[in-house]
Amino acid sequence: MIRTLATTLALSLSLTLPASAEQLARHLFGAAKTASAQEAQPIGFYSKGCAAGMVQLPETGPTWQAMRLSRNRNWGQPEMIAFLQDLSRKAAALPGWSGLYIGDISQPRGGPMSSGHASHQIGLDADIWMLPPRRLNLSRGEREKLSSISVRSEDQRRVNGNWTPQHMELLKMAASDPRVDRVFVTAPAKIEMCRTAPRGDRKWLQKIRPIYGHNYHFHVRLKCPPGARFCETQKPTVASLSKGGDGCDETLNWWVTDYLNPPPATKKKKPSGPPKRTAKTYTMSDLPKQCQSVLASR
Repeated sequence: MIRTLATTLALSLSLTLPASAEQLARHLFGAAKTASAQEAQPIGFYSKGCAAGMVQLPETGPTWQAMRLSRNRNWGQPEMIAFLQDLSRKAAALPGWSGLYIGDISQPRGGPMSSGHASHQIGLDADIWMLPPRRLNLSRGEREKLSSISVRSEDQRRVNGNWTPQHMELLKMAASDPRVDRVFVTAPAKIEMCRTAPRGDRKWLQKIRPIYGHNYHFHVRLKCPPGARFCETQKPTVASLSKGGDGCDETLNWWVTDYLNPPPATKKKKPSGPPKRTAKTYTMSDLPKQCQSVLASR
């Protein structure tokens, strides 16, 4: 109760101050220890929003374990929690996998993270470790110390010996789920899947999106659930990007060529006006107005 009142007072104070003096939203949302007592609802965009009525993924289940429990980021929309449990059951059928180690989902009330991610703000993003679980009875201490594995070579151009057909099958299962909007993964993994996926139905590959990093985990992003009127859909949607293609075109090579060895930068004029706000510098006035009630809810 004391913590809730303190958060409410801090929020009230921040709403009366000029933007330059407001408390950072990541500090306010990072201090919330439990979900809001509201109907579940993603609010805003994946990287600029918050979440009402979140559900906590149990720390341990028959086919999963939530990792890094000290972060208190095993909260998500009901659709995300159900998806992770479903995918973990499918993963348990893969050779060498007993389920999933699940990384960050969201904070209890979403919002900008106290550290780390720019997204994961509305309860529809989740990180899944590349490390195949051998056991699902890790202690809290073990979950803090254990590390995932990288599936990318040191030169960042190809997959390494940790990559297995089971990794591709797991990513395919995630991308094939109709609830999923896209799956972010290291570019060499996407390139390898484009190279080795059998002919036939390859449309699921379109949802696999290359991105920097993401060699120790992959990142699943769900679509806005039906009826989520405050949720902002990602644009362009994956379906509109290549008209049903698989995304295995020449643009993929950019990630292992020019991205790694960019041409010399040209001098650019410094932008005028105040610096652009980011997840690290958002205040409550930057977020959807509904986030005020999410943070103030008992």
